[in-house]
Amino acid sequence: MSVDESRPFVPVHIAVMTVSDTRSLADDRSGDTLVARAEAAGHKVVARAIVTDDVPKIVAQLRQWIADPGVDCVISTGGTGVTGRDVTPEAFASVYEKEIAGFGEVFRWISYQKIGTSTMQSRATAGVAGGTYLFALPGSTGAVKDGWDGILAYQLDNRFRPCNFVEIMPRLQEHVAQRGS
Repeated sequence: MSVDESRPFVPVHIAVMTVSDTRSLADDRSGDTLVARAEAAGHKVVARAIVTDDVPKIVAQLRQWIADPGVDCVISTGGTGVTGRDVTPEAFASVYEKEIAGFGEVFRWISYQKIGTSTMQSRATAGVAGGTYLFALPGSTGAVKDGWDGILAYQLDNRFRPCNFVEIMPRLQEHVAQRGS
């Protein structure tokens, strides 16, 4: 695994969603951490929202961003646990065209190195819908750092070898083009 510096960097247009009943933009440390890391990497944060732990509200925000050609990727923080209010994975799954199962598996592997078996409480998830990548991270700043630093910083960098999510973005809608033929 390496970054091929001979390839030009391609910034990804990212929307950041914080799922919380209690946070606001003024105290959203996890969202701030995610925005700071994405921008430091050279990406463009094009939208940001705080959405309450409510499946219809999360789905509505996801669908709005999926329909927006200016959004390549949505990354959320919060609502991935196992309590009664944690509904982010269910909301995300309801809009997926394809799940990226390996994302949650790798996230928990990275997290396990730091917090041991407590990582089982995370239901981090990812998928694709309408040509848009969707990633759901837990709500702690540590989890956001793990998800960004250990996975997304590489997979959202088109220079990362042997492969990455950015280089296949143009092909995410192939099934739509095939239906139209």
